[in-house]
Amino acid sequence: MRTIRSEVVVVGGGSTGAGVARDAAMRGFPTVLVDRADLGQGTTGRFHGLLHSGGRYVVSDPESATECAQENAILKRIQADACEDTGGLFVTAPVDDEAFADGFEAACRAARVPCQEIPVSEALRREPRLNPGTKRAFEVQDGSVDGWKLVWGAARSAEAYGARILTYHQVTRIEHADGQVRAVICRDLRADEEVRIECRFALNCAGPWAGRIAAMAECHGVDVVPGAGIMIAMNHRLNHEVLNRCIHPADGDIVVPAHTVSIIGTTDKKTDDPDRLSIPHDQVQQMLDAGEEMIPGFRRMRAVHAWAGARPLIRDTSVAANDTRHMRRGMSVVDHLERDGVAGLLTIGGGKLTTYRLMAERIVDEMCEQMGEERPCRTAEEPVVGSESGTLYTLGRRLHEVEQPTADPGTVDAPGGRQVVCECELLTREKLEGAMEGLKDYTLDDVRRQMRLGMGPCQGGFCASRAAGIAQQRGDVGAERATELLRMFLKNRWIGLWPILFGGQARETALDYWIYWGTLDLEHLPAPTQEVVR
Repeated sequence: MRTIRSEVVVVGGGSTGAGVARDAAMRGFPTVLVDRADLGQGTTGRFHGLLHSGGRYVVSDPESATECAQENAILKRIQADACEDTGGLFVTAPVDDEAFADGFEAACRAARVPCQEIPVSEALRREPRLNPGTKRAFEVQDGSVDGWKLVWGAARSAEAYGARILTYHQVTRIEHADGQVRAVICRDLRADEEVRIECRFALNCAGPWAGRIAAMAECHGVDVVPGAGIMIAMNHRLNHEVLNRCIHPADGDIVVPAHTVSIIGTTDKKTDDPDRLSIPHDQVQQMLDAGEEMIPGFRRMRAVHAWAGARPLIRDTSVAANDTRHMRRGMSVVDHLERDGVAGLLTIGGGKLTTYRLMAERIVDEMCEQMGEERPCRTAEEPVVGSESGTLYTLGRRLHEVEQPTADPGTVDAPGGRQVVCECELLTREKLEGAMEGLKDYTLDDVRRQMRLGMGPCQGGFCASRAAGIAQQRGDVGAERATELLRMFLKNRWIGLWPILFGGQARETALDYWIYWGTLDLEHLPAPTQEVVR
C-alpha cells in the first residue's frame, strides 16, 4: 500500500471539487484531490453549458438567482478563457401565457439579477431564427461556459499552489477513530494498487454520489437526490445568445450556443442510480418539440449528439421525493460532526456549476472554522492560473492559428503547414500532441475532454483513427492498445448517437460504421487482454 500524507483530501473531481482544491490550496492547506475517473467526467461534463444569469430562478428560487448573478460576473472575470459572454434572452413564445412575463422584470430586480425588457423587433433582429410570433423579450446576462476548461483551469491553479490531483483513484473507505477522520483509502485503478491518504479533513464533493461517499465513513442517510436530465447538441450554432422560455422552469426551455453547436436542455426526472442514465426516445422527441416553440424548424434540424447528466439535489421536504424539477437549487453543507459525531468530514450538495466557486468558499470556510483557523478566501479576486488569454477559444481563433506559417511546414494539410487532425474543431496535431504530453495513461476520451476531439458533426468518424495512430506513432501505446483506445472512444460516442439516428445523423453514422466495421474491420483487430480503464 502506498501512503500519502496531507491535511485535506477532496473527494470528487467535478467543478465543485476542483474549486475546493483550489480554494484550500490557496489558503495554504496541503491538499489532495481524488476522483474515480477523469476530471469533469460526471455532472460537470454532462450539462448544457449555461452560465446562469440568475433569471431562470428569480421566481422559483430567488436566493439561488442572486448567487448565480453574483458568480456569473466573478467567473467572467477570473476564468474568462472558459466563459463566452453571449448574453441571453427570456422570451414569451406564442404558446406561453404572458402572466409569468408580467412579473418577471420585477422579480429580477428583487433578486438583484440585471434584466431589461426590449422590443420584440429588437430580439428578432438579434436572433433571426427566433419565432416571429414571440410576444415578449427580456435581456439578461447569460453566457456559456466550457465545463471541462473551467474544471481543468481550477485544478491546474490548485496544482500551482501545491495541491495534488489524482484521477482514476476510487475511494473505497474513509477511516476515522475516536470521532476524527484519519485517512481516505483509494484504489489506483490504473496501477491497481491501494493508496492510503492520511489527513485531518475530508471534503465530500462527489455530487450525486456524495451519499455513497459519506456512507464509507459510516455516515449514512445523506439524502442527495440525483435529478437526471437529457440534452441534445445540434449541428451548428442556431442562436447567438442563450434563449430561455419566459415561463416557470420546464423541460426543454433553454437553447445554449456553445462552441460550434447549440444545446437544448433539459428534462428533469429522479433517478436511483447516477451511473446508469438512459436517453429515452420520448424525451429526445420532447426536446425537439420544445425547441420548435422558440426556433421554428428545430425538429427538422440535424442533431449530432445526446447525453444525460444527474444534478446533485439536496432532498427538499417541501416537495414530493421524486419531484426533482421543483427541488431548490441552492447549495447545502452537511456537518458530519454535528450530524454523526465524526469530525473532519463535510459534505456539500446542490448548487449550480455557475456557483461552484462560492460552494468551494463556503465549505472551506466551514472547515477553517472547525479547525480554528483564520484563513480568508481569495478565489473571487485572483484569476485562475492559466486564464490570462482572457477569451474562450473559437473556431475563428483556431483557424487563425492553423493558417500561421510554420518554420518547417512538413505535411501541408493547411495553408500554414500544420497538420489538421480534427477538421470539425480545427484541432491540429501540435495541439493534440500537447494534450497527450500532459496526460498519463490517457484514453482518447481524456484527450477529447481537453481538446474537443471528435465533438463536431463527424463525431469521431474521421479524426478518431488519426488520433489513435498518432498515440501509437508517438510511442505512448502499442498497436493493440491503440486499437482498444479507438474502440472504446467509438463505443462512448455511440451512446450519444443511437437515440438520435434520423436524417443527416443516420447517414453520417452509417458512413462511420462502414469505415470502422467495414473497411477497417475494427471488431476483429488484435486487442489487449486488459480492458482500457475509462
